[in-house]
Amino acid sequence: VQLQACGGGLVQAGGSLRLSCAYSRIGFTIKNLGWYRQVPGKQRELVADISDGGITNYADSVLGRFFIARDNAKNTVNLQMNFLKSEDTAVYYCNARATRYGRSKQINYWGQGTLVTVSS
Repeated sequence: VQLQACGGGLVQAGGSLRLSCAYSRIGFTIKNLGWYRQVPGKQRELVADISDGGITNYADSVLGRFFIARDNAKNTVNLQMNFLKSEDTAVYYCNARATRYGRSKQINYWGQGTLVTVSS
């Protein structure tokens, strides 16, 4: 699975950004799609994910501000980020958990990161 993320940038606190990730899935069944973020010196953390059934899961810190959506027809997963705070500054990574056709083992795939900087 290949993933290509875009949409990061610089935004003032209180503003909004929309991250988008396009993925290829030829030969794979995509299970979960998600967005993670990482700041220097800290572990990568889950921001939000969405199952193949559309069930969403959010980190407490973004609940009610961020919204994840997937479009299986367009092979994209987007993250709408509203009311951004300085602590949202991080490199954001899209993630896919997938299985190869005919296999049961789920493997994590990562896109390149996109930097989100929120100025206070």
